[in-house]
Amino acid sequence: MKIHAIETGRVRVTERWREGEGDGMRRLLNAWFDKAMTDWLPVHVWVIEHPEGLIVVDTGIPADANKPRYFPPFMPLIQRAAVFDIAPEEEIGPQMRARGLEPEDVRWVVMTHLHQDHDGGLHHFPNAEVLVSREEWDFATGLKGRMNGYLNQRWPRGFAPTPVDFEDGPLAPFPRHASLTRAGDVTLVPTPGHSPGHLSVLLEEGETTIMFAGDTSYTEDHLVRMVADGIGTDLEAEIETHRRILAHAAKRPTVYLPSHDPDSARRLAERVTLEPHGTAPANPELLGEVA
Repeated sequence: MKIHAIETGRVRVTERWREGEGDGMRRLLNAWFDKAMTDWLPVHVWVIEHPEGLIVVDTGIPADANKPRYFPPFMPLIQRAAVFDIAPEEEIGPQMRARGLEPEDVRWVVMTHLHQDHDGGLHHFPNAEVLVSREEWDFATGLKGRMNGYLNQRWPRGFAPTPVDFEDGPLAPFPRHASLTRAGDVTLVPTPGHSPGHLSVLLEEGETTIMFAGDTSYTEDHLVRMVADGIGTDLEAEIETHRRILAHAAKRPTVYLPSHDPDSARRLAERVTLEPHGTAPANPELLGEVA
């Protein structure tokens, strides 16, 4: 299988957005009002040339990502704290075609979650089955979703993804999973925290797991230090997700690929695996459960 790391534009966020500080509403306000900004961070999309069909993980941002007309009244504050840079030719559709891959041929688009820097390229995949966790879909839809920062009014007309319910039982240390491919080499696992229904994609490549991790953390370093971001919906769940990922990596070599880590593409190319550095999970039994 060939895996493509495609950078669909860049984003700058506040430092307290990427690495949270405080609790509750104070944590969110720190992220919004922080004046210190990160360097430009990649917005990655992952394309897997799988024998059962092309798989795309997330879809990146659109070229008009910064336009204010799409946003609810309070969103200019968030726009100031998260700024995008992308040209039309950097959207996922043109970039796939430049690599000899047709977006119309994609079989599955797997959404780690439905924030605008992940769902902005959905319109490029008219024939794909789009998968979203049911919890994420329920949270993101309608007016409630818009007021929680989801730009669902921008989704393609008639957008109706397949909900993922994780009915296949535990895949230790993850309590549930959903198989995607018949071969069983691509599975989806719940990784909540950054958003209520966030999921990650595990691709088994020999003895190694390639983990397409979305926004479970902004970098591998944040994961290892178990540092949650500043805008996640559930701080405790986000840290527990970190523990589970580290527990998995302690038992099975894992290439960890969060969407906005500048080093993710290199780690994929070189198959550099995650080193948990002795970080123990909250529940030591997690380590023993990993197959």
